[in-house]
Amino acid sequence: MDAVLENYRTAPIQEAERALLGYVEKVNCNPSGIDQSDIDRLHDAGWTDEAIYDAIMVCGLFNFYNRWIDAAGVTAMSKADHHASGKRLASRGYIMSE
Repeated sequence: MDAVLENYRTAPIQEAERALLGYVEKVNCNPSGIDQSDIDRLHDAGWTDEAIYDAIMVCGLFNFYNRWIDAAGVTAMSKADHHASGKRLASRGYIMSE
């Protein structure tokens, strides 16, 4: 995972994954530049239309979340808050009330 985060182009991953990550990068940085040849490359790498759609949705949602969080002034949780949240999730899941 660290290698992918550092540089997916040189990370020890399958070529199909590398192709999808390259596509997601284009979705993120140059969505108007996407054309049929981009989709064809993904199909050639074995990706289905559903998988491509999922990748687009994840990229778009993270773009939304990041902009929303930045604009709303949300700050990172403290280590203690992360720990407390993890304990709560482990014992109750996402149910907030007891």
